[in-house]
Amino acid sequence: MTSGGPDALDKTNRINLLFDFYEPLLTDKQRTFLMHYFIEDFSLGEIAADFGISRQAVYEHIKRAQTVLESYEAKLGLLTRHESLRRAMDGLEACVEALPDDSQYKSELLGIAELLREAEQTRIK
Repeated sequence: MTSGGPDALDKTNRINLLFDFYEPLLTDKQRTFLMHYFIEDFSLGEIAADFGISRQAVYEHIKRAQTVLESYEAKLGLLTRHESLRRAMDGLEACVEALPDDSQYKSELLGIAELLREAEQTRIK
């Protein structure tokens, strides 16, 4: 996995999310290298040894695959949409929680928010 501080972690999390959305659009090789590096936490050297190629070649494959994921996101915006929906659902739940407990709509609105969350989660799996 990438080393470094919070920026590296943010980058890894973003790649993992993009991978969740766009994995079916990747080639087998792109999928394999990204899974080994970002999900299974293999080093470049470990991947290189497994595939009989140089660390530089592994690095180039991973960089190209990341570029492809970012390109898909730029065109399709699935992650951006997902994040917007999550923020909207969080806001809805916060507003509903602020309602008095005896509000006739509180439990119904919380149920709707939960259904929206479940629908969004189901879509990305």
